[in-house]
Amino acid sequence: MTVTIIGAAESPYTRHPPRDVRTPDVLVDAVRRVLDDSGLQAADIDGLGVCSFTLAPDHAVDLAWRLGLRLSWLMQDTNGGASAGSMVQHATRALESGDATNILLLAGDRMDGPAFTQLVNSYNRATEDHLAPLPMHGPNPLFAMLTCRQMEKHGLVAQDYGRLVIAQRQWASRNPGAVYRVPLTMAEYLEAPLVASPLRRYDCVPPVTGADAVVLSSEPRAAAPVARIRAVAARYNVDDQAGDGLETGLNQAAPKLWQDAGIGPTDIGVASVYDDYPAMAVAQLIDVGLLDRSDVPASLNRLVDGDFVAVNTSGGQLSAGQAGSAGGMHGLVEVVQQLRERVGDRQVRARFGLVTGYGMVLYRYGACANAVVLEGSI
Repeated sequence: MTVTIIGAAESPYTRHPPRDVRTPDVLVDAVRRVLDDSGLQAADIDGLGVCSFTLAPDHAVDLAWRLGLRLSWLMQDTNGGASAGSMVQHATRALESGDATNILLLAGDRMDGPAFTQLVNSYNRATEDHLAPLPMHGPNPLFAMLTCRQMEKHGLVAQDYGRLVIAQRQWASRNPGAVYRVPLTMAEYLEAPLVASPLRRYDCVPPVTGADAVVLSSEPRAAAPVARIRAVAARYNVDDQAGDGLETGLNQAAPKLWQDAGIGPTDIGVASVYDDYPAMAVAQLIDVGLLDRSDVPASLNRLVDGDFVAVNTSGGQLSAGQAGSAGGMHGLVEVVQQLRERVGDRQVRARFGLVTGYGMVLYRYGACANAVVLEGSI
């Protein structure tokens, strides 16, 4: 059986949402948009997966009821940046087994200043007990230390990260949905205020309000463009938080991912990697084989120049914004729409696409990582 993604949509991101906009509002808006994109009606949906940090006190089943959905499959994911890959993995297996026919996957949040502060201070028990009491102001200091380790290990300098950020901003200038679209120069990047050395302002993902959604289906689609699921792989808590954080779970997941997909990294034409910080984008690119571990600076420069793969063509979260739990779903929507040739001026020609997810800081760095390989039908 072939499982395909037949619809993808995003509720527009905004940096400063109006006071009357709530999390259910942006989630419902994304649902309307993805149903329109897929050509389905609500009655056609028999599976629902939801990830949201701020939907409480409601749960996935409450949202299903409010949407008028009658389902045979339901899940609620809590894994933030890894939620898209996690839900795709479960939904694919559900469709293959016949538990559902059309599954809607949805992620998003109303993420203003107070909501973000509440989130980072009560992320989990380790955060509440050990990190929140420190004057650390969220995860920035943790990933500043990780960035320092990566710079030392691979010989990277600030300009290397800057080139990645600037390239993504250039992609964002062609994305009407990106929050930050004005092109960025190296001088502007380097002169930006330090947030937690060596991280500068443009190295830190901006919280926004919004939602993303996709529809997976096991039903054949004769004419409409789709993105076919080639492979999904994941690893969680691979090192018990005892490593240096520079290798994600993708390092262990990648061999099975490429084996199941029947292709390799060199076949990928477009990729979205989870980019809450440039260092984490670099780490994932290394782990999946899109960067040469033996010479990261040189291969990163070639990648940024577009020599072999287009990366984060939406602008990534660093320019488009991070809508809470929708961060990973944003990249999935972008690659799906690229493979369906529906992204206008930023369109690239690609048969195969890759989406990675990363996140959920247990204590020192993210403990969740997954990846999806997709194939276009055009």
